[in-house]
Amino acid sequence: MIHADNRPAAGRSQIRSHPLRTKLILATLALLTVTCAALGIFSHVAMDRYLTGVLDDGLERAAARAGFRPGPPAGEYQSPQKEPAAGAAGTDSGAGERGDGSDYQSGQRPGSLNAFFEDGVARRSTLVLEDGTAVSLNGADLDLLAGMDPARGPQGMNLSRGHYRLDAFPGPPGAGDQMLVTGLSTSQRESTLASLDLTMVVLSLAGLLVTGFAGTVIIRRSLRPLDELAAVATSVSKLPLASGEVEIPVRVPPAAARPGSEVGTVGLALNGMIDHVTNALRARQASETKVRRFVADASHELRTPLTSIRGYTELVLLSEQVSPPGRAALERVDSESKRMSALVEDLLLLARLDEGQRGERADVDLTELIVESVSDAQVSAPEYQWTLMLPGEPVVVSAVESELRQVLINLLSNAHKHTPRGTRVEIGLQAGAAWATLTVTDDGQGIDPDFIDSLFSRFSKADSARTGNTSNAGLGLAIVYALVTANGGTIEAESKPGRTSFTVVLPLAGAVAG
Repeated sequence: MIHADNRPAAGRSQIRSHPLRTKLILATLALLTVTCAALGIFSHVAMDRYLTGVLDDGLERAAARAGFRPGPPAGEYQSPQKEPAAGAAGTDSGAGERGDGSDYQSGQRPGSLNAFFEDGVARRSTLVLEDGTAVSLNGADLDLLAGMDPARGPQGMNLSRGHYRLDAFPGPPGAGDQMLVTGLSTSQRESTLASLDLTMVVLSLAGLLVTGFAGTVIIRRSLRPLDELAAVATSVSKLPLASGEVEIPVRVPPAAARPGSEVGTVGLALNGMIDHVTNALRARQASETKVRRFVADASHELRTPLTSIRGYTELVLLSEQVSPPGRAALERVDSESKRMSALVEDLLLLARLDEGQRGERADVDLTELIVESVSDAQVSAPEYQWTLMLPGEPVVVSAVESELRQVLINLLSNAHKHTPRGTRVEIGLQAGAAWATLTVTDDGQGIDPDFIDSLFSRFSKADSARTGNTSNAGLGLAIVYALVTANGGTIEAESKPGRTSFTVVLPLAGAVAG
């Protein structure tokens, strides 16, 4: 089975993600670009049709000015009867050179042409140049013109001297196979269209620039409240809400939390959510405070009767003759009372830490403290292999000495109580620029991976994952975590079969705890 990896998709979504203001500006510019393009195309097509219509209307007038009026009776037809001049079209030489053009030049504007065909042969042709002079068309152009169909109507054609709008007019009935081709240059039309296109492009670019700048300013101002909302949400996300007295002081400003707008609605909703979370956290804190007070009061009240039970039990064992079963029972009572006393002391210690009742911080020689704690552990658990890895110079940290001693006692006790005999326990210490790192490592069977996340929780028992011993209350590592945190340090645990390591980081004396 192939499992899909979501990371590339997440990477793509991050790459493609853009701020909302950028998307709005790009969308606005895209719509404006499409609008300008559509308007430019429509204007170009409309102007082209209009100018083409003007040229088509002028073709018949040009034909009339040339003395050729298609359609009237034969008696009214004014056909030029002069012989072709030397070099005119229809001769064997001089095609395209200047001719007299007297029959077709009169009244014609520059850029117009006329060609008279009879029985498919060009009899006269005139092309009026821009300077007003006339020349005859060359043979290639006349061949193109001779193939025009009068029934087709006006059409465009590329000739040797440019593009022309042409129309063919048939001769009157009874006049034989006659045809006059009249044309007007499209250079002015192309020039007008080019000017129109350039104007539309320049105006469109200017409009895009103005819209982009003005839109950026307007959209940025309009979305500025969203930045305030994001800043508030970010501030809330960074607050320590997991424990302790909780108060969320930040709110969305009133200017960004007004009803009637989308941003204002979101601001109101965010403020409502913050108020709801604040009330829930206050209720949770009140409940935790009650529980802690109860635990502290109960622990304090239980100390006296437990001490009495232990005292009377020891007194009976020392002064009275008791049968073996009775002695075993009394010894069991004494053992359980001691265990309960230790539990009560642990609960009382946690309650005091929760209430901030601690000793004064001072400079503590952690190296000496480790040596003393390991010496005590060797006496209480001689069947274990204790190894010290200490630096040559003393490592002095800023902490409460009694709390730090309790941390070491609990970590070392955890190492030998939850591992089989003969386990090697290594205690290491290193000093950095501002922090001291203490490690307690054993080569036992390790901790269940499912339990590692709740290892420092109160009343969490790791015995079943280590040795199967369930006699402890599950407060040792919770006390370690609370004491290390109270002294400005951190603790982490790593475990795998054959190696379990606890790493404690504490601030050095004179260093600012991060």
